[in-house]
Amino acid sequence: MCQSGVVLECVINISEGRNIDILHQLADGCADDLLDVHVDADHNRSVYTLIGIAAPRRLTKLAVQLLQLDTHQGVHPRFGVVDVVPFIALDESTMHDAILARDEFARWASSEFSVPCFVYGTERSLPDIRRDAWTNLQPQYGPSAPHLTAGAICVGARDLLAAYNVWLTTKTSEKDARSIAQSVRGDGIRTLALRVRNHWQISMNLLEPGRVGPDIATDRVIHFAKQINVEIERCELVGLISQNALNKISQQRWEELDLSAERTIEFRRQHGYTFTA
Repeated sequence: MCQSGVVLECVINISEGRNIDILHQLADGCADDLLDVHVDADHNRSVYTLIGIAAPRRLTKLAVQLLQLDTHQGVHPRFGVVDVVPFIALDESTMHDAILARDEFARWASSEFSVPCFVYGTERSLPDIRRDAWTNLQPQYGPSAPHLTAGAICVGARDLLAAYNVWLTTKTSEKDARSIAQSVRGDGIRTLALRVRNHWQISMNLLEPGRVGPDIATDRVIHFAKQINVEIERCELVGLISQNALNKISQQRWEELDLSAERTIEFRRQHGYTFTA
């Protein structure tokens, strides 16, 4: 079990972004350990940012009971109703602590619900699982086939990152959107080009947000977009960002980049959060 004094963040991606009643039930189950909920109806996906190791289990139990992957439709790729469960060390905690929590969670979820769990971290990346699952890669915990209604869970241990979207104008073509995503990808940025209604979105994970933050990522998108006469419509922070990463961005750009001091992990830990969607 995780030792006393260990502080972990857990950023769970749930395959539901439209049924507000269910989203509130899930949030209520997290109680005071909930730091943020980001809801995306087009992706049909919500990101619950939690603190500790107990709330992720409560949230997972409710999601497996309330949701069904076989009827799910949404833009974002997914493996399960509880799709991604990464543990992140905060304060003086270590990657070892996060890996221990990851393995304990995967062992628990696979035993409790017969949901197969793939793990990522130092051994492999989440994109590795997305690419190889069920072909070259089998679950590390649980059954060798997806659960009929819950699918599978990707359980990880990782460093702090920032999930970030840049929306392109409606005139953007698929070819141009994919070209921009490919050009931006690399040096601390993972990208997907996703079609969201009549827009294309450059969906990014910023792997080192203290070095390559939303400002640098957005400027890269703008740079490559200008080369092919594509314009940016807006930016979107998904979930929370660390105070350290925010401090490295000029406050004059916060509004443009969809950032604020109230949307940091540190602020929410101190002041709490209530889901009001």
